[in-house]
Formats: sequence, C-alpha cells, structure tokens
Amino acid sequence: MAYGFRRIAPGDFDPNIGVGVSLPFNAPSCFSSTYTSSQAIKNNLINWFLTNKGERPLNPDFGGDLRKFIFEQLSTGTLDGVEDVIQSQLDTYFPGVIVDELSVTQDQSIQAINIALTYTLQGTGITDNLQIQLT
Repeated sequence: MAYGFRRIAPGDFDPNIGVGVSLPFNAPSCFSSTYTSSQAIKNNLINWFLTNKGERPLNPDFGGDLRKFIFEQLSTGTLDGVEDVIQSQLDTYFPGVIVDELSVTQDQSIQAINIALTYTLQGTGITDNLQIQLT
C-alpha cells in the first residue's frame, strides 16, 4: 500500500520560532512574525504582488509591477497578458508554489483590477488562496 507523505519545514514544529514577517506592518513593535512556512509564503506572495520593479534595493527585477496597469485601458487581451506575466514571474520567484487557478478581472465600477490566486505548496499538499484588489 502506497503512503503519501507531506514535507513539513522543521521550523513549523516549534511555535516559538518566527519564520517570516507578517503583513501589514501594524504590530506594537511594527513587525509581527509568522510562525509557519505557509503563512510566510502567503505574505511573500502579497509582498511580490504589491511591489513594483525597481523598488527593492539589490533586487531590481523583483515585484509584480502591476500598479502600472491601473491607469491603462484594459481589454480582455490585456488582462490575459497580465495573467501570463504573473504566471511566468511566479514560476521564477516562487518555484515551490504550484498555481492551481489564477484569475485577473477588471471591476469597472470602481476602476480596479482583481487578482484571485489559488495555489498549492509543492510537496506539502497545503492549499491556500489569495485575493488582491488594485485600485
């Protein structure tokens, strides 16, 4: 009988060891920690989506660079192009994240771009989703 195993990061076993930094920065001491790898990856994804290229020192290519699309006229073809760019960049910067579903839509009533991402962490079986609205 086959046994399906899950790979769990060693730091996830100790609830007293912080793995990453939580977003938004609003804790009493500015930063609050994340204590599991899945929380850290989700916050890293949020950080990537909301960062423009050139904003991060020593890593100018990091970031989704999505805010540049807010003031452009968006069509179905443009939204599909944005989706393709996001997919390829996620493969580059987050190789351990398997994209299950990615949706980029436009909300014309409030002039916003909605991004919905459902992903699985490779080797763990942990599935999570993320929704970002760029206004």
